[in-house]
Amino acid sequence: MGILASLSKLVAAWVVNKQNKWMAKPVETQNKVFQELIDKARNTKFGQDHDFDKINNHESFKKNVPIRDYESLKPYVDAILDGKSDILWPGKPLYLAKTSGTTSGSKYIPISKDSISNHIDCARNAMLHYVNETGNASFLDGKLIFLSGSPTLETVAGILTGRLSGISNHHVPDYLRRNQMPSYETNCMEDWEAKVDKIVEETITEDMRLISGIPPWVQMYFDKISDTSGQKVKDVFPNLSLFIYGGVNFEPYREKLFGSIGKEIDSIELYPASEGFIAFQDKQKESGMLLQLDTGIFYEFIPADEYFDEKPTRLTIGEVELDKNYALIINSNAGLWGYSIGDTVKFVSKDPYRLVVTGRIKHFISAFGEHVIGEEVEKAMRSAVDKFKGVEVVEFSVAPNVNPDNGLPLHEWYVEFAKEPENLDAFAKHLDLQMQTLNTYYYDLIEGSVLRPLEVKSLKKGSFQDYMKSIGKLGGQNKVPRLSNDRKIADPMQSYVMN
Repeated sequence: MGILASLSKLVAAWVVNKQNKWMAKPVETQNKVFQELIDKARNTKFGQDHDFDKINNHESFKKNVPIRDYESLKPYVDAILDGKSDILWPGKPLYLAKTSGTTSGSKYIPISKDSISNHIDCARNAMLHYVNETGNASFLDGKLIFLSGSPTLETVAGILTGRLSGISNHHVPDYLRRNQMPSYETNCMEDWEAKVDKIVEETITEDMRLISGIPPWVQMYFDKISDTSGQKVKDVFPNLSLFIYGGVNFEPYREKLFGSIGKEIDSIELYPASEGFIAFQDKQKESGMLLQLDTGIFYEFIPADEYFDEKPTRLTIGEVELDKNYALIINSNAGLWGYSIGDTVKFVSKDPYRLVVTGRIKHFISAFGEHVIGEEVEKAMRSAVDKFKGVEVVEFSVAPNVNPDNGLPLHEWYVEFAKEPENLDAFAKHLDLQMQTLNTYYYDLIEGSVLRPLEVKSLKKGSFQDYMKSIGKLGGQNKVPRLSNDRKIADPMQSYVMN
C-alpha cells in the first residue's frame, strides 16, 4: 500500500469521528447553522428586505421568508449580475453555477467563498467514509477518472461562471490531481463523443482504479473501452474497484454497467446539486444517503402533497417522519433562502438522518441528467402542431428508453393523433429541434451523441382511453402523465403502437 492510501486511513478516521459528533446532535447542529446564516446575512439586501434583524427562530423565519423557486429569486440574482454586492450573501459570489432554466433561459446559482467548501469537502468525505468503513484505500494509489463537464469558465459580471462539475474540477486536491484523468486539455473538449474517444486513448493503458460520473456517460466510456480492446473492462483495468455516481437513478443502468465491467464493484452514491451538496452514501450496506447537516445549509421539508398549498407546512430536521415524501427546501451560505430545488426526498433512517431521492415536484424526465419538464414537452408539441397544419393530437406521453434494442438511448413520444401528420419523421424532427431549443441539457446530450433524436410512436385510436381504463383511472380528475422517468406507462403503450 502506498503512502497516500496509508495516510488516507488516518484522515478518514478523523473525518468520520468529527461527523459522528454532529450526527449525535442533529437538531442542535441545524439550529447552530440556522443562527449563523441569519447573523451573517442580516445586513444583505435580502436580509434587510425580509427583516432578518427580527428573526430569532424558525417560526419568525417562516413568517418573513416565503418559499421560492429560481424565478422568484431572480430579481436578486439580476442585481448580482448588475455588479452589486451584499445582495443574497455578504460580498459577491465566488462563482456562478450555470444551469438550464425552464422559463427564463439559463439560471445562475451563486456559490460563495463560504459555500464552496460544502461542494468540495462533501465529495472528499464521501470517499473517506468509504475508506474508513471498508479499509479499501488502494484506489488512491492508482489512476482516478472523473467524467465531467468542461472546466472552462467564462466571466459574467466579473464572476467566474460555468457548470458545477467544471467549477469543482478546479478544486480537486493536489494529492488527487496528480493521479486524475483525463488530461486538462481533454477535459476541456466540448464535443462529448470526441472527448470520450480521447479519454479512451489516454486511459486504456493506465492503472485505472476509480471512476466517477453520471451512469450513462460512464457506460458510453466502458462501451468504447471494450470496443477498442475487445475485452471486458475488468480485463483492461484489473484494479478497478470503485464507482462514484450521482445525478440520476443508477438502477436502470446497474445490470448493463456491471456487465460491461465483468464483475460488480463497490459504489458510492452522491446527492450533489448546483445549489449545494446535500448528502452522500456513508455505508455500503445501508440504504440511503447521509444528510449533511453541518456544512452551511439549513434544511426545511414540506410534505409533498402540501407543496402547492398557499401556506404549506414547513418542518425542520427534528420534525420529519420516516417513509414520507417531502419537498426539499434549503437555506444556505451561498445566499439561497427558502429555496426549492424541485426534488422530493424520503427519510429511510433518523439515526442518523439518511434519505433517498424519490423524484421531482412535477413530472419530469432525467434518465440522463436532462431535467425535462412538462412545460417543455407541451411547448414543443404545440409548436409542431402549429407548424404541421391539420394535425390533431388527442394525447401523448414521453418516456426515456435507456436500453433500446439498437443504437443510442433516446426519448420516445407515444402520441395518439386524431389526424396524423403526412410526414411523421418531419414532425418528429421538429419536436426534437424544439426540445433542444427549450432544454440546454437535452441539446448537450444530443450534440454529444449521448442520446439520439427522439422518436414518435403513433398510437391506435382510443389508446390512452383504453390504457386509463385498464388501470382503473378512466374519467374524473385522472390525467395521463405527460412525462415519466421510467417505463411504467411506455411499456404497456407498446401494445397500442400502429405498425
